Amino acid sequence: MVDKTIDVISVGDIVTDAFIKLKDDQAEVVKKDDQQYLSMFFGTKLPYDHVEIIEAVGNASNAAVAFAKLGLNSFFVTNVGGDAHGRDMIAALHKNGVNTPFVRINHDKTSNYHYVLWYKEERTILIKHEDYDYQWPHLTKKEVPQWIYLSSVSEHANDYHDQLSDWLEENPSVKLAFQPGTFQMEAGTERLKRIYERSAVLILNREEAVIVGGGNHEDLNDLFDKLHVLGPKIVCITDGPAGAYASDGEKRLMVPLYPDPAPPVDRTGAGDAFASTFIAALIKGRSIEEALLWGPINSMNVVQRVGAQAGLLTEYQIDNHLRNAPKWYIPRNINS
Repeated sequence: MVDKTIDVISVGDIVTDAFIKLKDDQAEVVKKDDQQYLSMFFGTKLPYDHVEIIEAVGNASNAAVAFAKLGLNSFFVTNVGGDAHGRDMIAALHKNGVNTPFVRINHDKTSNYHYVLWYKEERTILIKHEDYDYQWPHLTKKEVPQWIYLSSVSEHANDYHDQLSDWLEENPSVKLAFQPGTFQMEAGTERLKRIYERSAVLILNREEAVIVGGGNHEDLNDLFDKLHVLGPKIVCITDGPAGAYASDGEKRLMVPLYPDPAPPVDRTGAGDAFASTFIAALIKGRSIEEALLWGPINSMNVVQRVGAQAGLLTEYQIDNHLRNAPKWYIPRNINS
């Protein structure tokens, strides 16, 4: 039973990540054809440092936890298997303040379980998505949220986007935020045309912006123009060390990274932290400028911990960082 307005429902896959911390002297990064490869000895036994198991993660799950941490009434639509990993993930969501009545238990399936090769501050993730029967839930009038936050689902879920699009047409007051995952980008903008057209906010990194919109990587205005043509009212592009950018079709802004208090421990979830925090600020009535300042702060703190959720901040903590921010940490207009 929902006893108060649902602020946001996150939608996407959920996984358990097993972080395998590799020893620095047992691997190396090799460059070939402008690509980086993790290189280790083949056909032998390699010592590793340790393993950390982190439950209930994934783009949408990380967002659902971030929303709850920021004081929003956060719900989650996802699938788990009928196994111990699935039960543990639901328990982890509850522990983090996420409501789970829309989590679908597939009793004849296993839950998603990924292995993360953690080398220095970067990671290579070995993924396998279970073939669930994706079905959009039947929501009552009281269960209709203010926002839907859609992110990564598997390649088996294309029709699921059609179900969501149909539901969004029936509920025009609901705002959609879209942070595409790998398989959603591979599906293409024509296949997910209704999702892009319906998006109030689209969030991508710079490389993903090129893949989705086909714009010029070196020309931010071209990237924004190509993405706005798809339909989203606000487009946000993250750009690693260069910071982040946002456009509402008229004003175009950038903000630098918030300074790290120490070298990053693990970059997992930095993008999810930015995207969900940006959306949370908008849900709370903050301006685009304020949202653009919130996002990098949560990203900064997330990379100081292992995994995507341990470093997530509250609204009070974010405001405290803003009060103590360097004078140069302000949004700037990139059109002038």
